[in-house]
Amino acid sequence: MFVVMAQIKKINIRRLFVFFFATLIYALCQMLFSIILMKEDLWNNLHMQLLAHYIVIFSMCMVDYWLLRFLNKHLPYSKNIFYRIVADIIGITLICLILLWIFNHLIYDVLLIPREGMPPFLVKFTLAMSTNIPILLVFELVHYFQSEQKAIADSEKAKRKVLLFQHETLRSQINPHFLFNSLNVLSSLIYINPDNANKFTKALSKTYRYVLSLTRQPIVSVAEELDALDSYIYLMRTRFENSFTFTINKIADCSQNKIIPLTLQLLIENVFKHNIATEESLLDINITIDRDYITVKNNLQPSNSSDKGGIGLKYIVKQYEMYAKGVIVEHTKKMFIVKVPYIQP
Repeated sequence: MFVVMAQIKKINIRRLFVFFFATLIYALCQMLFSIILMKEDLWNNLHMQLLAHYIVIFSMCMVDYWLLRFLNKHLPYSKNIFYRIVADIIGITLICLILLWIFNHLIYDVLLIPREGMPPFLVKFTLAMSTNIPILLVFELVHYFQSEQKAIADSEKAKRKVLLFQHETLRSQINPHFLFNSLNVLSSLIYINPDNANKFTKALSKTYRYVLSLTRQPIVSVAEELDALDSYIYLMRTRFENSFTFTINKIADCSQNKIIPLTLQLLIENVFKHNIATEESLLDINITIDRDYITVKNNLQPSNSSDKGGIGLKYIVKQYEMYAKGVIVEHTKKMFIVKVPYIQP
């Protein structure tokens, strides 16, 4: 804890030193430029001139930094580049006018320095703008590079989360309960109905093959997901027989829209985990595909002994949040509804 605090303090001191040194050099350059332009004596009150220029530069830096943060929050470049550039120009113009008014008041009304020999307002304003524009440009560049670094870091973090999701999904499918139930059903079919046993084996193989292919597919089409889901539903229908109903309603043709792999399978798996499915109490599962969402809906028949393992709905929601998409969950007394958005329409 103390080591971390010491490192943060060291970084902050280093940044303050860089800021102080950079602003001091810039103030010195602006002072020399002003002296050459106004044809003044370099050594006449050198320390006072440098102090005055430094105060001006420091004030501009503080106000420009506030302006940058305000615009990044309310009008970032991603919204509208033209409006952002216009806002930058208006902002630095207002800053220069306000600072000129404040410093004129301090010089002429507070310090009572005579106006004779002082440059006119237009010259001061031109000097202020030529001084302030580079400051804001530097801040913009620093913010741009920091944003790029953050975007790269976020991208790597997102990739790690996707890999973790794929790993957890694979582990969920290869867990002992799933294998035990599948092999138990298969062993029964081998003696009772060899043809169905062969179909069950192919469906199980297809399900695992789809899971193993996820490392190459961060997103898949709705058509691919439904094709893989068909094999999973066959496994569940063989296991639960006539204890549930399953329907798919295609209101819109969104077969090429993209979603995260295994979204539907995991949602259907959660339905079986948390509900009772018997011939007396049928579990009704319905998938509706429309232009905006894929809706997975089931009637509620809570199971007290439901398996709480697996990835779960919360993890699926987090995966879609990585793509700035929101999964809608509606829970009523009789129905449980999940609306999954498309990653790419």
